[in-house]
Amino acid sequence: MSKEDSTRAPLSEADFRLDRRGFLTLGAAGAGSLLFKPGSARAAERIKSQARIVIAGAGAAGLAAASHLASRLDGAKIIVIDARKEHFYQPGFTLVASGIKPKNYVVSSTRDYLPAGVELLEEAVAEFDPEGNRVVTASGTAVPYDFLIVATGLKLDYAAIPGMETERIGQDGLGSIYHSPAAAEATWHAMSDFADKGGTGVFLRPGTEMKCAGAPLKYTFITDDYLRRRGKRSNSEMIYNANNKALFSVPIVHEKVRMLFDQRQVKVNYERVLESIDLGKRIAVFKTPIGPVETQYDFINVIPPMRAPDAVRNSPLPWQEGGWAKDGWIEVEKHNLRHKRFENVFAVGDVAGVPKGKTAASVKWQVPVAVEHLVASIEGKESAAVYTGYTSCPLITRLGQAMLIEFDYKDNLTPSFPGVIAPLEELWISWVMKTMALKPTYISMLRGRA
Repeated sequence: MSKEDSTRAPLSEADFRLDRRGFLTLGAAGAGSLLFKPGSARAAERIKSQARIVIAGAGAAGLAAASHLASRLDGAKIIVIDARKEHFYQPGFTLVASGIKPKNYVVSSTRDYLPAGVELLEEAVAEFDPEGNRVVTASGTAVPYDFLIVATGLKLDYAAIPGMETERIGQDGLGSIYHSPAAAEATWHAMSDFADKGGTGVFLRPGTEMKCAGAPLKYTFITDDYLRRRGKRSNSEMIYNANNKALFSVPIVHEKVRMLFDQRQVKVNYERVLESIDLGKRIAVFKTPIGPVETQYDFINVIPPMRAPDAVRNSPLPWQEGGWAKDGWIEVEKHNLRHKRFENVFAVGDVAGVPKGKTAASVKWQVPVAVEHLVASIEGKESAAVYTGYTSCPLITRLGQAMLIEFDYKDNLTPSFPGVIAPLEELWISWVMKTMALKPTYISMLRGRA
C-alpha cells in the first residue's frame, strides 16, 4: 500500500452519497452539459411530410432519434420497433455494480420517453430487407418504410465464452456489469464480498468492439479502492488483461491509465482475451500470443464479446469487408451515419460501424447529424452536418474521483470546458457529474432537449 493510500482517512460508501443541497451548492447541476455538449440553439421549422420512417430499437439512440424527428416533421408516420418494454439507463450499470446506486436507478418505461404521435410496435425486428424497403418483425409482420434508422444496440455474446453461465453472476466470485440491472446488483454483492476477504481479482475487456470501453477500467479502479478502504489490498492481487497492446484507444489516455495502474500495483497483461472459464474451479483461460494461459481468481468481472444483433448480422446492412465485417457492424459513412449502399438507411448508436462512438454521449452527437441528413433528403436537399466522432468517458479512478475523457475520431482530446475541467486530472467534480448530473441530461437527450 502506497504512502498516499495509507494516510487517507477510511470512508464508507455513504460518504459519497451527496444530498441535493450539496449538489446544487457546488453548481454541479449544470455540469451534465459537459458530457453532452449542447447543440445548435436554432429552432428548426417543422417540415410537412408523409414519409414513413421506421426506427429499429428503442434504446437511447432510437428514442432520441424519434424525439428529434417528431419535432422536425409534420405529418410523417414514425414507428419505433422494439420488444423490450423497459428502458435501461446503461451508463448507470457500473454505479449499481459499485454499490453506489440501487438497481431501480437504471430502470424505467420505454413509453415514458416516446414522443406524441410516434407509434411503438412492441416486437423484435427479425429481418432487415433494405432492397425491399421493409423490416419484418418476429411475428412475421412486414413494416414498409421510406427511411430506416437502425438503433438496435448490440448483442452481448456470453455464449461465445465456453463455461460461462449468466445465471451464476453474483455467485462464486463471478461478476459481469453489463448483463442486466439484476446482474449488476449481483456483481456488487460478489465484489463487496471479495473486498471483505481479499485475494486475486481479474479484470478484462473482450477482443471485439464494445460499448463504453472505459467501463472495465473504471470497475478495476473501484474494486481496488474498496480493497484499500477495507484493509485488504496488501494481501490481494489485482490483474487487468487488455485485449490488445493498449489500455485505451487514445494514446495519451492509455499512458495516464498505465501510470495509475502502476502506482496502485495493478498488474497489466497485454494481448490477453478470455477464451473460456471454469466457474466451479474459478479458473479463467486466456488466449495469448504464446498460447492459452490459465488464471486462478477469487473475483472476476467478465465482459463478453459484443457484436451486432443477429437480425443485423444476417442482413445486407453490415460491412462486407474490413475490420467491422466479422461482427456485423453496419456499413455507414462515419461523418453522417448514412449507409454507404442504401442511401435511405442510417445507423446510430452502438450498432453503427464507425471508429468511435459506442457511448451515450456519442448518441447525443450522432442522432442530430443523422436526422439532419434524413430531413434534408425529404426536402431534396443536402446537409453539411458532420459527426466528428465525439465520445465521452467519465472514467472513475476511485470513489469520489474521476477523469472526464472526451475525444474524437482523430484521438484528439476535446474538453468541453478547457481550463475548467482538465481531462486527465482525477477530480471530484467529474465524479459528481458521473454519479448525479449525467442521468438528468441523458433523459433530456431521450426527449430531444439536450
